[in-house]
Amino acid sequence: MRGKATGALPDVTRLADEDLELLLLIRNCELALLDLFAEGKLNGTTHTCLGQEYVPVALAPLLRDDFVFSNHRGHGHYLARFEDPAGLLAEIMGRSGAVCAGVGGSQHIYRAGFLSTGVQGQSLPVAAGVALHLRREGEGRIAVAHIGDGTWGEGSVYEALNMAQLWKVPLLVVVENNAIAQSTPTRQQMAGTIADRAAAFGIEYREVRSTDVNVIREELAPLVDGIRRDSTPAVVEFHCLRLGPHSKGDDTRSEEELAAVRAGEWSVAYARRFPDQFAAIDARTRARIADLVADVSARPPSSWPALTGSGVGVTA
Repeated sequence: MRGKATGALPDVTRLADEDLELLLLIRNCELALLDLFAEGKLNGTTHTCLGQEYVPVALAPLLRDDFVFSNHRGHGHYLARFEDPAGLLAEIMGRSGAVCAGVGGSQHIYRAGFLSTGVQGQSLPVAAGVALHLRREGEGRIAVAHIGDGTWGEGSVYEALNMAQLWKVPLLVVVENNAIAQSTPTRQQMAGTIADRAAAFGIEYREVRSTDVNVIREELAPLVDGIRRDSTPAVVEFHCLRLGPHSKGDDTRSEEELAAVRAGEWSVAYARRFPDQFAAIDARTRARIADLVADVSARPPSSWPALTGSGVGVTA
């Protein structure tokens, strides 16, 4: 079954309020975008990270002034990095205050130390090159590239992994495996495993099945430190659930499958385990996003000169 949750609802530890706030900020920002599309107030497309928010939130404090490469499902990566929902909403809505003057939209965002792309597999070769540059700088910075399970069908992934290992560059490849590539179950389009593919290049591999942000950080902190210290690549595979559609309304999963996904995703575990904390922060972030949507909607359209004068995203 595609995207099926397996086993009992996972146990989770209590999060610091700021961590849960960031998780729910991402969640409610994504829900607001889907609402705006449904209301006909946005055009084009968008790919939400509903169900996968905990991945960038868990990684956020482990990263310093590193360079993060995101993908088409990258709003959570941006928000975990900068906590800038106003800039992101303005970018997608094409309004004043947009991160990239409204020309990048949902998928193509550049800001200092952050770059997203909608092209499958495009970022990994660039990330390998940036990681080589960072190694030569000798300041302990790393490159982080987020990709999905479907991207392992791109040849550029293997070319990049080969060079990353040959050059011994500080590159962390974060695989968000949600078990479905657009509408195709991963088991129907991927032979073998990601672990074996990393092993073929002699690259260190780590598997993460927990959705507990605290547990994930404790487990991955030594790995990230090792990448910095030894200048060596690593692949971390997160087994996660895609709660929403591939884009806006193109979910081909049955109601039974979707019910299983909803029952097993991270927010259900936190809401049941810590109901008071969850309810209060969820209400606060919903109100914050609603206010931001109203504010950004009332702004004038963005213009290209705003990009060159903003000081945002103009340095590497």
